[in-house]
Amino acid sequence: MLFNLRILLNNAAFRNGHNFVVRNFRKYQLLLNTDDTGNDERKMMLILQTDYRKSLGMIFEKRSTRTRLSTETETLSHPLTYQKTQNIHINIQLSLCQSVLSSMTDAVLARVYKQSDLDTLAKEASIPIINGLSDLYHPIQILADYLTLQEHYSSLKGLTLSWIGDGNNILHSIMMSAAKFGMHLQAATPKGYEPDPSVTKLAEQYAKENGTKLLLTNDPLEAAHGGNVLITDTWISMGQEEEKKKRLQAFQGYQVTMKTAKVAASDWTFLHCLPRKPEEVDDEVFYSPRSLVFPEAENRKWTIMAVMVSLLTDYSPQLQKPKF
Repeated sequence: MLFNLRILLNNAAFRNGHNFVVRNFRKYQLLLNTDDTGNDERKMMLILQTDYRKSLGMIFEKRSTRTRLSTETETLSHPLTYQKTQNIHINIQLSLCQSVLSSMTDAVLARVYKQSDLDTLAKEASIPIINGLSDLYHPIQILADYLTLQEHYSSLKGLTLSWIGDGNNILHSIMMSAAKFGMHLQAATPKGYEPDPSVTKLAEQYAKENGTKLLLTNDPLEAAHGGNVLITDTWISMGQEEEKKKRLQAFQGYQVTMKTAKVAASDWTFLHCLPRKPEEVDDEVFYSPRSLVFPEAENRKWTIMAVMVSLLTDYSPQLQKPKF
């Protein structure tokens, strides 16, 4: 039986006193990247959904569609406050800002340019701080990706993820978590656009600990070879617009096409966290039956629900856990 968060939407109930729950979080529980949760906690975030009433503060330095829409629709019946950074003192008085936020909200989701701003917010916070995106990580996107793959393949263990694109926050979040789900990772990035060395070092350690394979290359076809899941993302992230011409030249040959898919596994699928540009993936792949991009986008809603439940409630699932 395939389990997903939409099933739990109608079946979940809040219960106390059970052993298998996401509970006993450290006082200042965080979700700053996918490495901030234990294996059981991370898996539970993919299957949790229940009814709760908490207040959420949202801070956005960057524009957003899926992150903001999924969070706002998830909290339509719950108190919600949205703030643009020009309206608050996040860049001037981070310590004061986090104290005020802690007194008025139960959690804060922040979409920022610099991971260091999130780290500062979280340093003395008495409420959960959720990374809605930073220059280094995008954990809530990766949770949606993994739920999408679990729904499609029924299990994550043993899958090979083939990343073809920039060494950016999406790739970093995959590198920090794939091995812990038993997934192999093959990533191709152009020279000069490789992932952060500190993230690579940790990813190598996690792959060794979990018996998975990690391949980093500059050859897109090598990364795609035998891959179950072809993944790419924007080549030009917000804040990199001045680099557009240089990046478009550097990423020549990195478009995902049916030629790429020919060397992938026979059951290959495609993911892109959106928005998509044609130079990143052609129409034949993007709109093919193998493309999971629209379920992937929808799952942003169900997984942000799971994050909120995991961080703010003591919940035990009513149904058998799915196979990961």
